[in-house]
Amino acid sequence: MKSVHRRLMITLLVFGALAAAAMLIAPLIGSTRISLARAFDRSVPFADNVDAQIFFVARMPRVLAGAVVGAALATAGAILQALFRNPLAAPETLGVSSGAALGATLAIIFGVSAGAGPYSPVALASLAGALGAMTTVYLIASAPRRPMSTAVLLLAGVALNAFISAMILFVQYMSDFTQTFRMLRWLVGDLDVGSFAPVGSAALMLLVVFAIAARLASTLNLLSLGGSMAATRGVNVDRAQRLAFFGASLATSAAVSLAGPVAFIGIVVPHLVRLMVGMDHRVVLPASALFGAAFLIGCDLVARTIIAPVELPVGIVTAVIGGPFFLWLLLRKG
Repeated sequence: MKSVHRRLMITLLVFGALAAAAMLIAPLIGSTRISLARAFDRSVPFADNVDAQIFFVARMPRVLAGAVVGAALATAGAILQALFRNPLAAPETLGVSSGAALGATLAIIFGVSAGAGPYSPVALASLAGALGAMTTVYLIASAPRRPMSTAVLLLAGVALNAFISAMILFVQYMSDFTQTFRMLRWLVGDLDVGSFAPVGSAALMLLVVFAIAARLASTLNLLSLGGSMAATRGVNVDRAQRLAFFGASLATSAAVSLAGPVAFIGIVVPHLVRLMVGMDHRVVLPASALFGAAFLIGCDLVARTIIAPVELPVGIVTAVIGGPFFLWLLLRKG
């Protein structure tokens, strides 16, 4: 136990320092050079302080959004890979991401203008779509009077994902050029959130996910060995599976409603983390959250600067990195 606590503390320090460094450095880099001292200079009115406007309006919300989305998707991926005992499981597996995408595309094509609190109409519709997909998959996999089946859960998610993807294509086909462009930009994944309010709302949902992950960490070690093995160790397998499903779905919903369906973070980051810290989920889960935050901030930094002053959606960069990694993983697993 002392060894685990020691590894956990070292992991939190190292990966926490990496995430903090990414959050501190990324806002200072961009197509326009800024002075940190001038950005925090209160003697200059904010309306006249270009450095402060760039730092606090253009860059810092985007960096914090990257931290929240990266941590959420990486945590969801680590949970799902343990739940399904499948190294290729990812947040997209359950159809939650595609449900959020369908909600967003419908909001765009119908011109929905009513938001709620910090949520824009598109973000609110995507969150509703994600929760709807989560509920549908859960009801299919949880037939009355029998435990929830992870096999049925996986198959239901894959089938729902295919169906919703077809619906999204139909909506795009029926939309005009302007609507199609907005849909495409959102579907690629973008961290240009514009303010701190939506980031704070997503972060609150992520805190719930972290609480679930902390409770499930030891249980996921047993679930990854199989339901029968976990049951012989006193684990209530059905309850643990439901809680893991809910936590991963909530994390995915929070991330996608904020930034769109950013690809491959949920599959790349957990595997990289396991290569560095081992297989114990008591260490893997917090390490995945912290490394996921730093990783997505770094990807967004590349997206903002690689062809500056033009900014790419961050989903393009994560796909370019994640695609080859996914193929390597397939070859490595035979």
